Amino acid sequence: MLSRAAAIRRGAAAAFSTVSEKPETGLYGFYVLRTAKGFRRFVDDAIERSDELVAHVAGLPSAPEIVRAMDEISNTVCSVIDSAELCRNTHPDREFVEEADKASMRIYEHLQYLNTNTTLYNAILKAEGESVLLTEEARRAATTLRIDFEKGGIHLPEDKLERANQLNLEIAQLGRKFSENVMDKPGFVDVYPASRVPRNLRHHFQSVYRFNSGSFEKQSNQFGNAKQKGLRIVTDSENLSSALRCISDEEVRKQVYIVGNSEPRENIGVLNELIDARDELAKIMGCKSYADFAIRPNMAASADVVMSFLGDLSNIVRHKADEEFKAIQDFKRRICYEKSADLEPWDEDYFIGMMKSSLNNLDASVIAKYFPLSQCLKGLNVLVESLFGATFHQIPMRDGESWHPDVIKLSLRHPDEGDLGFMYLDLYSRKGKYPGCAHFAVQGGRRLSDSNYQLPIIALVCNFSNSSGITARLNHGDVETLFHEFGHALHSLLSRTEYQHFSGTRVALDVAEIPSNLFECYAWDYRVLKTFALDETTGDAIPEKLVKALNASRNMFPATELQRQIFYSIMDLTLFGEQASKPMDTISTVADLRRKHTSWKCAEGTHWHTRFTHLINYGAGYYSYLYARCFATTIWQEICQDDPLSCSAGSAIRDKFLRYGGSKDPSSLLKDFAGDAIIRNSGGGIIPDISSLCKEIGL
Repeated sequence: MLSRAAAIRRGAAAAFSTVSEKPETGLYGFYVLRTAKGFRRFVDDAIERSDELVAHVAGLPSAPEIVRAMDEISNTVCSVIDSAELCRNTHPDREFVEEADKASMRIYEHLQYLNTNTTLYNAILKAEGESVLLTEEARRAATTLRIDFEKGGIHLPEDKLERANQLNLEIAQLGRKFSENVMDKPGFVDVYPASRVPRNLRHHFQSVYRFNSGSFEKQSNQFGNAKQKGLRIVTDSENLSSALRCISDEEVRKQVYIVGNSEPRENIGVLNELIDARDELAKIMGCKSYADFAIRPNMAASADVVMSFLGDLSNIVRHKADEEFKAIQDFKRRICYEKSADLEPWDEDYFIGMMKSSLNNLDASVIAKYFPLSQCLKGLNVLVESLFGATFHQIPMRDGESWHPDVIKLSLRHPDEGDLGFMYLDLYSRKGKYPGCAHFAVQGGRRLSDSNYQLPIIALVCNFSNSSGITARLNHGDVETLFHEFGHALHSLLSRTEYQHFSGTRVALDVAEIPSNLFECYAWDYRVLKTFALDETTGDAIPEKLVKALNASRNMFPATELQRQIFYSIMDLTLFGEQASKPMDTISTVADLRRKHTSWKCAEGTHWHTRFTHLINYGAGYYSYLYARCFATTIWQEICQDDPLSCSAGSAIRDKFLRYGGSKDPSSLLKDFAGDAIIRNSGGGIIPDISSLCKEIGL
C-alpha cells in the first residue's frame, strides 16, 4: 500500500509536470536552516549583513545606492521574519517552532533598532531630497521608507521615541498572546447523548462518557451498562461553524454558540491592554486615534472617511437585510410550527443553510464529487495558462527543504520568460498547524542586476480534511477559499518590482485584498469551473444547472452577509478609534454596534470579538476587505466577466495591476487598470465606487 505522503506526491504529479532539482539544502531552500538551531545563525547572519549595509549607508553614497542598500536591508531582515512566521505556524517539530519563535522576537528587536537608526533616516532624507537622481519607483521607495521610519517615531524627541519603542514591542507581544489564546483555549461543550449530533459529524468530535444516575460503585458493578456516551465539541472556529450549520437540536446549537463565543476570556484583558497601547502610541505620533494613525498612509487617509463610507453603506443595505431577516424568521416558524418563534444568534447559519439547500436542491455530497483536490489544483493551472500563458511544474523536494511529507513545491513557468516564482502547497489540516488558510511570503522579488531577478517564493497554506489523502473532496466554500488565497499567491508570483520593499502583497492595505477577491469570482463562473470540476468517477464536467443552483444559493442573502462585513469593519474602527473612557467595555460596545448595524440580536455576555484575530493583523484595517470587494467587483464586471479566461483579461490583470506590487500609487494604479470611475474622492480621502457591488447584490 502506498504511504499517505507517496499518495499525495502521486496525485500532485497528475496535476503538474515535474522537473528535477539538486538534492541538498535546508528549510525553504535556506542552507542555514538544516536544523532548528539554524534559526539562531539565520538571525546572526541577518544582523551582521544589515550592520554592514548600515555602515555603507553611513558613508552617504549616491541616492540610488542608498535606496538600493536600504532595500537589501529590508530583504535581509524580511527573509528571517517571513521564514520564522511560516515555520511557527506550520512546522510539526516543536523544536523548530520554538526556535522560529525565538528568532522572530530577536529579529523584531533588531528591526526596532533599524527603524530608529538616525543614520539610515538621515540618509533616506538625503536620497528623497535628491529625487531627480532616482527613477519613479526609486522615488516612491525613498518616500515610503521615510514614512515607515516616521511611523516608528524616529522624528520624535528622545523620550517619546523611547516610549514608542516600548509600546511597539508591547503591541507585538500582546498580539502574539491574543492569537495564542485563540489557538490554545477554544472552549468545549459536552453533548449527551451523542445521538443529538448528526451521524456524519460525530467522527470530528471526541467521545466522552457519564453515568446516568446512582453511585459510581453501583454503576461500575453493572459492567458500565449505565454509562451514557456523549461527544465533546471543541469550539474552535471550524467545529463551531460545522455545529452551528448542521446540528438541528436548538439547545445544542445554543450551548455551542455561547461557549464558542465566550472564549478565550483571557483575551478580554489582552484586548483592553492592546487598545490602550495602540491609543497611546497614536497620541505620541500626533494622531487623535490609532485608527487615524493606521489609516493615514492608505488611500482612505483617515478614519472619518472610512466611517462615513461604512455608515452610508450600512444605511443603504439595512432595508434589504431586514427583509432577508424576516424571510429567515418566517422559515423558522414554519419549520418549527411556532408562529411566534424568534430568531436567535445561533439560528443564523442553520436556517440560512437549510433554506439555501432546500430551495436550490443542493446536495453537498453531489457537489463535492466534482471537486477532488487534485482536480482543483489542475484548475489553478488552467487559470494561469489561460490568463498568463504560464504553467505550474512540480519540483521534487531537496533534502531538508520541506517541513512535512504533505508539502509539494511548484514553479510557475512561462515559455518565453522562464521561471516566474515558486510556491509551496501545504493544504491539509494537522494538529498544531495554523488553523485557517493563508498566503505566507518566504522571499520577495527584486531586481539584482539588468539580467538577474530574485524570484519570489511563497507558501499557500490551507486546512482541508486529509482523511482520504490526495483524493480529498472540497466543498465549494473550500474551492472559493483556495481561489482567494491563490489570488494573493499570484500577486506575489507575478509582481516584477525593482525593490523587495514593493514585492507582491507589500502594498497599501486598501488594495491588498483585491486580487484575492477578484479570483473568488472565478470560483463561481461556470465557464471556469467546467474546465476542471469533473466527476471523479465518470469524468463528466460539472453541470451548468448545478453551478446556477450554487450561484442562486450564494445570492439568496447577500445583504445579510454584506451587513455582517460592515459591522465587523465598524467594530474594528470603533475599538481602535477615539477613546471616550479607559478601559473600554468592549463587550457592551460590540453588542451595541451589532444591534445598530445588523438585524440580529446579541447573546448577552458573549464576546466573539476576543477570538477575532483580524483585530491583531488588521487593526483598524478590516474595512479593506469591503474596499477590495467593491474594487474587485468593478474589475470583474468591467474587464473579466465577458470572457474570464481570455488572454486580454489576463494581460490586463498582470500588466496593469499585479506586475506593480506596491511600486505605484494605488489610486493611479486602479484608474489605469479599470478606469477613473472605480474610485471616488471623499473628505480628503479615497473611497471605492459601490455601484458594481450594489448591482451584484440587487440593491
